[in-house]
Amino acid sequence: MGLTTALSSALSGLRATQTGIGVVATNVANAETPGYTRKTLGLETALAGGSGIGVRVTNVNRELDIYVQRQLRTESAGSEYINAIAKFRQQIDQMYGTPGAASALDTIINGFTSSLQALSADPQSAATRQSVLNAAQVMAQKLNSLSTDVTTMRNQAEGGIGDAVEQVNSLLSTIENTQTQIIALSSQDVELGALLDQRDKAIDQLAGLIDIQVMNSGENQISIFTNSGVSLFDMQAARLTFDEKPLGAQSLWNADPTKSGTGTIRLVSPNGASIDLIANKSIRSGKIAALVELRDDILVKAQAQLDEIANALATSLSNRTVDSTTAGSGAQTGYEIDLADLQNGNSITLTYTDNSGPTQHKVTIVRVDDPSSLPLSNSLTADPGDQVIGVSFAGGVAGALAALNTALGPSVQFDNPGAGTILRVLDDGAPDLVNIDALSATVTTNTIQSGDGTLPFFTDGNGNTLYSNAIAGGREQKVGFAARIAVNSSLLSDSSGLINYDANTLSGDSTRPEFLWQRLTATNQMFSPSTGIGGLGQPFTGSVVGFAQQVVTNQSTATENALRLKDGQDIVLNALQDRMTESTGVNIDSEMARLLTLQNAYAANARVMTAVKELFDMLIRI
Repeated sequence: MGLTTALSSALSGLRATQTGIGVVATNVANAETPGYTRKTLGLETALAGGSGIGVRVTNVNRELDIYVQRQLRTESAGSEYINAIAKFRQQIDQMYGTPGAASALDTIINGFTSSLQALSADPQSAATRQSVLNAAQVMAQKLNSLSTDVTTMRNQAEGGIGDAVEQVNSLLSTIENTQTQIIALSSQDVELGALLDQRDKAIDQLAGLIDIQVMNSGENQISIFTNSGVSLFDMQAARLTFDEKPLGAQSLWNADPTKSGTGTIRLVSPNGASIDLIANKSIRSGKIAALVELRDDILVKAQAQLDEIANALATSLSNRTVDSTTAGSGAQTGYEIDLADLQNGNSITLTYTDNSGPTQHKVTIVRVDDPSSLPLSNSLTADPGDQVIGVSFAGGVAGALAALNTALGPSVQFDNPGAGTILRVLDDGAPDLVNIDALSATVTTNTIQSGDGTLPFFTDGNGNTLYSNAIAGGREQKVGFAARIAVNSSLLSDSSGLINYDANTLSGDSTRPEFLWQRLTATNQMFSPSTGIGGLGQPFTGSVVGFAQQVVTNQSTATENALRLKDGQDIVLNALQDRMTESTGVNIDSEMARLLTLQNAYAANARVMTAVKELFDMLIRI
């Protein structure tokens, strides 16, 4: 090795140590910078003709555990998902109240039923009657308030989706711009590590919003997909759109955009292709998935629970059963019933047996005055064993016969003897084929003096609109009813209606308050599985009070489960973050030790150069 080679080697050593000192300085400066990864210098021997002529910098490495990074992104999506769910669950739980607490929904409903029980013991007391009305108003106002709160929370979720979509677009734009700069640099550039950190930080933030997979394409190029396989970034960023809408209790998502009452998220690829991410279930975790689930499922069920309670309160006190009488025509036998009081939304229940099985069939016939709402779904009722048929009675009973005979004939036949309000149901007269087992109707009482215990205690809004769960525009009156339920103004102006069920009711007669109390506390009914309580095959069955208690308990349990999941997720996420920090974070002590090594190396290379210079000077003097 000549002096020239020694000089070149020492000079390359100085350059390498200078670069190394710069890397150490950058590490120390960014020791507390979020998302920064520790950098190290890659070196190799410089060769010429098979001989070493010094050292050269190959690249600036990032100390990064790719496996931990991938796991951290997955768990970040899960953490943001459960955090959002738990936050809203806690709000719902606080609204409903702790089971048995003074302000809890179940306690307020119990207060109303207790006042009815007190009235049945002392029906002559004007003060007790007023106490019943006061308790009823408090209960109605509680349901109004809770329904408003749920709607507010759904709008918060809708707005949160819009904000998150904007963040996704901003992060994808940052990733695209950073990727362009990365491609323009070589692996030896010190700036490359900083750009990779910037890109990874944006990807990490994106992972909290939407579940993603990052694929390395080589040469520091990446592609980003959702876990469902939808491309978000491949050299160019896709763009998300969201048509945010103001939501009410009846605003529900629908895959058909012309029918949807909520906003939907669409992905527009760089080539202009568009896909509905919600309809295709493409977002499965992250903050956006949680907000969509809250808006379209959890909070919708919370609203359904409140509406079901309001519906049960109103119908339990106002609905009465109309029985049928036996009827026949020649060899045909069956029943007939008077439908003079059948309201829009009221129903007729028919039970018949097909003896070829034998198989018993239960049919619920619902009066629907809006033909555009037909046909009805079997899920309209909570009973999993019935067949639901919606029929327009716009032309009276006679006008409904064609639809009824089309739906159930010819073994079951309907007619309208006398062309009045009587509906007759007969078998086909053939022996041992079909038996008509029972026929009844459920109708809504519309007057205070109904002649029995039933009473239109609650109305739809302060305008005293009769509540019969009428169906119009494809919607049940029940939807959003919790926000509108009110005490009948006729009762507020004259509390004697709580006792007087006809003109001859005695002042001490406890028939009506006893009936009302029994209907709420001891009469069982099925409640809709759309509330999330009970299943399609086994809906919750119990009293109105029992269902209200179940609702409050269910929300409390769901909140506890969400918080428990959040705690578990936090433990996993924190452990991964610690591992990530350990592998990528800057240790000041280690950097200082590295700096001393570089200082010594720099001084040694400088000393070599000085020695070579002295030798050259000696040669020149010779």
